[in-house]
Amino acid sequence: MPRSARSPLLLAGLLATAGAAHFAAPRVFDAIVPRALPGAPRTWTYASGAAELALAAGLALPRTRPLAARAATAFFVGVFPANVKMAADWRHRPAWQKAVAYGRLPLQIPLVLWARGVARNPWGQA
Repeated sequence: MPRSARSPLLLAGLLATAGAAHFAAPRVFDAIVPRALPGAPRTWTYASGAAELALAAGLALPRTRPLAARAATAFFVGVFPANVKMAADWRHRPAWQKAVAYGRLPLQIPLVLWARGVARNPWGQA
């Protein structure tokens, strides 16, 4: 299978792993839920984890891949405020933790571009 054909499945795997992590270690994610959101942080943690799992499933299925890829693009943009909150909250932590928090900010760009690329070429043909 050519690399471009694997791209949607790799993105699905990334989202599935992240989604499962929201349920396996929810406290980590609760801490980065922006305070401006209504309700309990745990609700947002589980909702975003469920969304990531649904996006992963959608990307894995060729029939739903184009829509799921567009939704993943929007999702990656939508969770950016959580990454900003994490970077702000972790600014006084040890250097390696700051590097993780700050590194998440520019990481959103390739994720958005990756999902957008899958939306434009959902079957990975050259």
